Amino acid sequence: MSDRLMPPTLRFMLAARRSELDGLEGLAATCELVTLISQLVHALQRERGYSNIYLGSQHEDHRAQLDLHTEQASALAEDVQQRLLSMDLEASSAADRARLFNRIAYVLHGFGELPGLRRRIRERVLSPLDATAALTRLIGGLLAVVFEAADTAIDPSITRVLVALFNFMQGKELAGQERATGVAGFSAGFFDANLHERILHLAQSQERCFQTFSDFADPQALTLWRTLQASTETTQVARLREVALRTSASHPVDPGLSQLWFELYSQRIDAMQAVEQHLAEQLLSTCRQSIKHAHADLDNHRVLLQRLASLETMGCGDARLFSVQATDLDSPAPDGHGPQMGRSLLDLLQAQTHRLQDANLQLDEARQALNERKLVERAKQLLMKEFGLSENDAHGRLRQSAMSRGLRMVDMAQSMLAVAGKG
Repeated sequence: MSDRLMPPTLRFMLAARRSELDGLEGLAATCELVTLISQLVHALQRERGYSNIYLGSQHEDHRAQLDLHTEQASALAEDVQQRLLSMDLEASSAADRARLFNRIAYVLHGFGELPGLRRRIRERVLSPLDATAALTRLIGGLLAVVFEAADTAIDPSITRVLVALFNFMQGKELAGQERATGVAGFSAGFFDANLHERILHLAQSQERCFQTFSDFADPQALTLWRTLQASTETTQVARLREVALRTSASHPVDPGLSQLWFELYSQRIDAMQAVEQHLAEQLLSTCRQSIKHAHADLDNHRVLLQRLASLETMGCGDARLFSVQATDLDSPAPDGHGPQMGRSLLDLLQAQTHRLQDANLQLDEARQALNERKLVERAKQLLMKEFGLSENDAHGRLRQSAMSRGLRMVDMAQSMLAVAGKG
């Protein structure tokens, strides 16, 4: 039976499911992009780490390793760029993706600046902190693309994985920044007040990211993470962090600890990649499953209609349809759509409505973590603009205000934005 001959109720139900399927297929393409971005971010984090060692050592010993990581990151960046440029910007689904496209534009601009940045690193005309800042901006842009992908996902199961993946990637990126900060401090022989504050801020921020990851991760990802947390590398990094926080200009340590810190932290970050890879694979698997279920629903609705139309047209009063009521089919109506068909369509409509309502509830739960992050970031930007604070200082002031009032940071951020008329 063609769609035009279907009862209007079923035609619109099928149209709703087809719309979901189209959205899922578009989301699957975005998830493939996110998986590729995950690999690129890891490669750029490695390149950033070796750029710090290369610039900090003033020797050529690390040049070969740096060139290798640059080559790997460049190949992945080319793949990501081609995937971005192949996106259909005119599709109807692109109408509500303004923020995502803006993030992508920022990333493409960053790709254009990479060759010059790498040349200046090799010419040693940049400090380790400047090189770190430049690569961190690009990595931050890539993470923002992942964030927007999670924020626009329409399937709750996929959104949960995206939220877990984004927060884990963010925590891993903060770990990479802590590695770079540690290299700077240990290379100098001590950590000044700014580096002390930076280390503490990065450690606390990681904890928040990994807690949100834990709230949304699947059991296997949690098992991998807990194993990593109990590892020797994590324990030794924690001990070196304690050493760093005890140093001062009057109590320096051997600058050679910078190499040990870098190697231990690099091992920990590389181990994190196993968790990230699992999440990326789960993301693609979940996309495939959701699309498979959507196709099955469409097929089932069509088969059901064909059975109903055939039975009612033939007047098979003793036939039984497996619906919620599971009652005998009544005699056919003059228009060919008997009362049993009406009841069965109502069953389907109610089931689909309940499924969409459940999906929205699950989406709200998953997106709450993303919305809370948005509020905190907006409040930090407000403080930075109003008082000329650094991001670290803004974060510290927001945290202190929340603690003094017995509030969560997100509640403090929401209150602050409301007072400023930006809530």
